[in-house]
Amino acid sequence: MVSAVAYVVSIIILALIYNFLNGANDSANAVATVIATRALTPLKALALSSVFNLIGAFAFTEVARTIGKGIVSTTELATELLFLVLIGGLVGAILWTYLCTAAGIPISVTHSLVGSIMGAGLVAGGPGVVEWRSLSTKVFLPIALGPFVGFLCGALIFALISWVLFIYYKATSAPRTDRFFRTLQPLSASFMSFSHGMNDTQNAMGVITIALITGGFIATPVGEQFPVPWWVRILCGVVMALGTFTMGSQVIRTMGMRLTKLGPQHGFSAEAGAGLSLVALSLAGMPVSTTHIMGSAVIGGTFFQSLQRIRWPEVMRMLTAWAITIPLSAAIGGAAFWLLRLWW
Repeated sequence: MVSAVAYVVSIIILALIYNFLNGANDSANAVATVIATRALTPLKALALSSVFNLIGAFAFTEVARTIGKGIVSTTELATELLFLVLIGGLVGAILWTYLCTAAGIPISVTHSLVGSIMGAGLVAGGPGVVEWRSLSTKVFLPIALGPFVGFLCGALIFALISWVLFIYYKATSAPRTDRFFRTLQPLSASFMSFSHGMNDTQNAMGVITIALITGGFIATPVGEQFPVPWWVRILCGVVMALGTFTMGSQVIRTMGMRLTKLGPQHGFSAEAGAGLSLVALSLAGMPVSTTHIMGSAVIGGTFFQSLQRIRWPEVMRMLTAWAITIPLSAAIGGAAFWLLRLWW
């Protein structure tokens, strides 16, 4: 029989691998536009993103609680089965995320983890162990709501900027306007990275914390339902930053250059709109897709100016990846659990 220590160590290692790939795919969204508009060099943008992602990871933990306790029931499954469900879910999410990251396709890394854990849970205990109410309000609703909110925020901010420039700064030259928004973009990119840390960095934090609680390695103080240790927050933030720095270039190219033709105004609008959307949804404890929201905000920031600026084949390629992420990752997670069950 495998000890609880071995299970927990395995889960921590897999969660960090997942977080590294999360940084390579999802965290790249936070810096794609600021690099595409040349407001910052890639090195400076990635360093800035890493710092504010880490700060965001310390700001809030409601999303970590949703990931840890809101996908499968932690009481309906035996301890060993729950450990195997978490391992199978992480393996499924890692495989799907790696394939899409290597191909440069921006996907929802969050939804790949949710789908994989859900698939593993279904194989382990059937529909009864899945927290359908939590998934409906905290995951499935944001799948529909997130892109709409991101698009709307990006479009409204760009419309407001365009209106202010037209009314008050009509005589200002375009190069001067571009320079002004390039100076603002590091601020909006920092805000976007902070909001990303509030949401996506907490995926691995949630899995590691529930494994530690299940294994009896951390206690749950009275009044604190889901205590995330400080070392887990730091570890997840640092590993995600490494993933962004080493493997994020392909996704950065898609998000920042292939979806639409971006200028500094569009980049600022997209970053600010996506950041506002992520903060609002994170405060509600919803593990949303940064990719969905940022991609929608990028399109929203250019939509009302010219549809010809949008590269529709890239948009359809990304939408297809989004649509199949949860069902495919659920199948992979379920298969991974089944194989683990045979082995262990």
